[in-house]
Amino acid sequence: MNKNGVWLFLLTSLLLAGCGETETSTAKVDKNTEEFEVAFDGQMDHVHGMNYIENEDGLYFASHEGLKIYRDGEWFETSDNTHDYMGFNAVDDGFYTSGHPGSDSMMQNPMGIQRSDDGGRSLNHMGFEGETDFHGMAVGYQSHHMFVMNPQQNSMMGPGYFRSEDKGKDWSQVDGSGLQGDISSFAMHPSDSQLIAAATTAGIFLSEDGGDTFTLLTEEGLTGTAVFFSEDTLYFATFSTQAELIQYTWGNGEQQMLELPDLPEDGVLYIAQNPSDAKERVIYTAAGHAFVFENDKWQQILKAGQVE
Repeated sequence: MNKNGVWLFLLTSLLLAGCGETETSTAKVDKNTEEFEVAFDGQMDHVHGMNYIENEDGLYFASHEGLKIYRDGEWFETSDNTHDYMGFNAVDDGFYTSGHPGSDSMMQNPMGIQRSDDGGRSLNHMGFEGETDFHGMAVGYQSHHMFVMNPQQNSMMGPGYFRSEDKGKDWSQVDGSGLQGDISSFAMHPSDSQLIAAATTAGIFLSEDGGDTFTLLTEEGLTGTAVFFSEDTLYFATFSTQAELIQYTWGNGEQQMLELPDLPEDGVLYIAQNPSDAKERVIYTAAGHAFVFENDKWQQILKAGQVE
């Protein structure tokens, strides 16, 4: 298998992983006697989202078995709400997610859209519980506007692309014209929800009209693997014969290639930036590695799913 074939195999395997109801047994936790965040020194599988939550002061990974947290050089996991989080989007004061409930949960499967403003200690139902698992979802970090790819008919939407600017109370359909390929992820600008990016098997696409139309930013033959917006920059990752990380300024179309750690037969799936320190970036890869870029160098914090 050539390098591109290896990468596509890794990408497909990861995107399909965790799409069904979780079968992993999770111990019941008494919230009155146990800490919600406990030390973690294990294996993290099937990550479906990663970003900093500003008011929790931590880097959050949405895994097949709940949230894992990297904070001040230490790892933690949550002792409750250990759901299979899909479509995970961290925001300034919490996160939005979809996915499947853990085996000890009374929630309907799939979870629809859930919202937490306390680091995952509680989840607030926002709609579509028991109806839809939204793998393709983007949320503005500050605006909390939402963009979703709805896979099939539910009680409020037909198949297609929809957006909400009132935290899911009302949804309006957009065309999504110009998008090509199989979509791996979306990202929305933190405060300007007209800016939406998509990573697909056909490349990286950008919309400047809220998702009605998308334009291809990359050359033919490149697979788009990750997208992330800061306030003034779009970061995106691609793969052809090797992984690449690009900093793109949409105002003038300027692209700058950024240094990556050595990633043989691997590619970037998620990108994040510390809201308190713009020089601190994080990547998570298809092989289950995670690296933090700080002090002008990459430091590995996760190796093949095992915390470092």
